[in-house]
Amino acid sequence: QVQLVESGGGLVQAGGSLRVSCAPSGRTFSRYTMGWFRQVPGKEREFVAAISWSGGRTYYADSVKGRFTISRDNAKNTVYLQMSSLKPEDTAVYYCAASTQDYLPDGRSEYDYWGQGTQVTVSS
Repeated sequence: QVQLVESGGGLVQAGGSLRVSCAPSGRTFSRYTMGWFRQVPGKEREFVAAISWSGGRTYYADSVKGRFTISRDNAKNTVYLQMSSLKPEDTAVYYCAASTQDYLPDGRSEYDYWGQGTQVTVSS
């Protein structure tokens, strides 16, 4: 069974940094476009960032542009989301996702596999 496993979430103060990771089990995802989404209770899951299979192209939501960096290490089969200058409104469950699309999708339906999520809480 294919699974994406997120790790690295936690509690951080506003202005701080945190890195979350995503590692698939059961399959190599080096040829997949990877993305990060986030969700707070009562709201839709929203797009955060995406990266091409080579790592050469990235795409960010306006709300995180300049503060978050998505990257990947295909040798380690791992995708990262480095979050800096964190704000309380960044508090959410962060989900990793994999897509077979060649472009960088920002819609939930364009991703084929999802992780279980990791909680990120930013205190003010």
